[in-house]
Amino acid sequence: MHVSTFVVTCSDSRDASRDASGRVLREGLESAGHGVAGYVVVKDDPEAIRQAVAEAQSVGARAILFTGGTGIGRRDTTVETLRGLFEKELPGFGELFRMLSYKQIGSPAMMSRATAGTYQGMMIFALPGSPQAVRLALEALILPELGHAVRELTR
Repeated sequence: MHVSTFVVTCSDSRDASRDASGRVLREGLESAGHGVAGYVVVKDDPEAIRQAVAEAQSVGARAILFTGGTGIGRRDTTVETLRGLFEKELPGFGELFRMLSYKQIGSPAMMSRATAGTYQGMMIFALPGSPQAVRLALEALILPELGHAVRELTR
């Protein structure tokens, strides 16, 4: 099943021209046959994040992939903002991501708060800002299950 997706980069320092992680997501999704209905770079700010979700909804996206704002820094608000929207959280996504990440980078993997959940018929994924982490999550976890997860939302 091919899914209409929307990519959001949360960053106070990057713009679209310097967004390697957003590019990895868009290219990976498109290579797997999923459409990318939109892409934005927003400040790591709760209102900007909620606005990006609304924009994704307005273009009919069934999955939103966020990159950035999942660390423990003072300005990292992506996870808290999205958890406030989630109808159902998928704790297994974050657990599996950190396990796979640990195998690649060791103990710094525990600093990631990557998560996923559902919101009004959409899957939402929150990934770290690192291109390597984005590639790992996309290839090992998201792409193998994206169509299945979205299909489950309609049952």
